Amino acid sequence: MSQSQRQPESAQPPAFGGRIRDLRRKAGLTLQALADQAGISVGFLSQVERDLATPSLGTLASLAGALNVDIDFFVATPRPADSVTRAGERDRFALADSSLHYERISTVLPGGTLSSLIIHIPVGYASEVTAHVGEELIVVLDGTVKQTLGKATLVLHPGDSLHFMGDTPHSFANVGEGPARLLWTGTSPGLIGPSVKRLQPEPSQT
Repeated sequence: MSQSQRQPESAQPPAFGGRIRDLRRKAGLTLQALADQAGISVGFLSQVERDLATPSLGTLASLAGALNVDIDFFVATPRPADSVTRAGERDRFALADSSLHYERISTVLPGGTLSSLIIHIPVGYASEVTAHVGEELIVVLDGTVKQTLGKATLVLHPGDSLHFMGDTPHSFANVGEGPARLLWTGTSPGLIGPSVKRLQPEPSQT
């Protein structure tokens, strides 16, 4: 049979399982909670997450709604331009009642698990000690940051980096004389919760 006479190969169905599981975990939802919100059985959801069953488009839309993403998150192919963030054009935001300011570096990729932020740390700020699932990599861009990791205390200067697992108790503080900036990249779920406030542009000096 000539190449022009060959039947086209059937398209492989997309694998949604890993993406749904990662989003569910980042949202802090159990299998049962997500299944209830999406109106499906927990057994079927378990099969979907293990790529043993393929949801209908309607079910996928219900899951997307429960996970607060658009259905395109599962079915669209991102364009290279959608993955670009420009210096000076990124929105700065903060968690409610926090003096830390953030810039989001990472974009939303189907199946992506990495998040990346620039964290603006005011003088004198010290975080609480935390431990959680995930992997983290930090690079100091400006200032002097004291990082505790387990029983170790490390003082980091511009250009210094630290790579660690998030389940080790850790905290950070700005111990320099001016503001600090930290590039954070990791797989930690739930880094940015729902209490996010957008920052207004600073008034120009006249």
